[in-house]
Amino acid sequence: MLLRQMQYFQAVVRCRSFTEAAEECHISQSAISQQIKALEDELGFALLIRKNRSFELTPAGKFFYEKSLHLTEQAGKLMEESRKIALNENACIRLGYLKNYGGHEFQTAIALFAKKYPDVDITIFAGTHEELYERLRSEQVDLVLNDQRRAFADGYNNLILTRQPAFIEVPAGTFMSSLEKITISELNDTPYIVITAAGQEETDTSFYRDILGFRGQYITAYSLEEGRMLMLAGKGVLPIEGNFDISTSGVIARVPLYQNDEQITRLYCAFWKEDNSGYYIEEFAEILQNQFPAA
Repeated sequence: MLLRQMQYFQAVVRCRSFTEAAEECHISQSAISQQIKALEDELGFALLIRKNRSFELTPAGKFFYEKSLHLTEQAGKLMEESRKIALNENACIRLGYLKNYGGHEFQTAIALFAKKYPDVDITIFAGTHEELYERLRSEQVDLVLNDQRRAFADGYNNLILTRQPAFIEVPAGTFMSSLEKITISELNDTPYIVITAAGQEETDTSFYRDILGFRGQYITAYSLEEGRMLMLAGKGVLPIEGNFDISTSGVIARVPLYQNDEQITRLYCAFWKEDNSGYYIEEFAEILQNQFPAA
C-alpha cells in the first residue's frame, strides 16, 4: 500500500491540486486526501502544509517527493522485469566486450549464463573502448566489459573485475621474444599496431600516444586476428591485455610491457546503466565477476 500512497502523493505534487490528482488517479478527492494522511501517519511526519484549497511542501516533503520518484520508477521496473521472467516474455540480454582483450573470462561467462538461462536470447558485440561506451550510453547494449579510461560516472554501475598486466605480442624466435621485459621508451622506433574501428582511429591512437606514451609510428587493424597477422608479418608489435594462454604456441611470444620500472596494468570493469539494471543483467554481471580471481 505504501507504494500506491507514494504514487498518490506524487500526483498531488505534480498536479499542484488534490482535485486534479484525484481525477488523474481515478479516485475521489476525499480518498486521495485520506491516502496522503495515511502516508504521513505511516512516515511519522508531515509532507504537506495545507492552506485552505492550496498546500506547500514541507522540507521533508520536498526531499521525500524527489527521492520517491526514483523508488517508484525502480519498483515499476522491478515488477515489469519480474512479470517478464514469470511469463518468459521477450527475455534477452545484449552484451559487449573489448575486442583487443585477450582473456577467456567473458566467453566463459556467456557459456555459463546460456546454460543456466537457455531461453534468454543473447546478442554479443565486440568493439573498441569508444564504440562500447557509445553503445552503452545510447542503450544499444545492456552491459559491457571495457577498460577504464574515464572517471566512473554517476548513473552507471561500475563493477571492477580485474587489473591486468600489459604485454606486447611479437613473432616467436625474434630478438624481442627473448627479452624478459621491454619498456615503452624502447619501442619508440617500432611500429605499434592498434586495434580500432572505422572512424575511431585517431581517438584510439591518441590514447596510446598521449596517455600511455607510445611515440612511434602507428598501424591500425580492425580485429585482433588482423592485428596478429600484421604482427606475424613483421609490421609491428601488438599490445594486448588479458591473462590467457596463447593458442598459437610456438608462433607468438608475449613480452611484459613496462613503463620505467613497473609493468603497465589496466583496469577492466563491467559497466551497465543503473536505470537499465534488471535480473538477467545483474545475473550475468555476477557470473562474469566470478570468472576473475578475488581481489
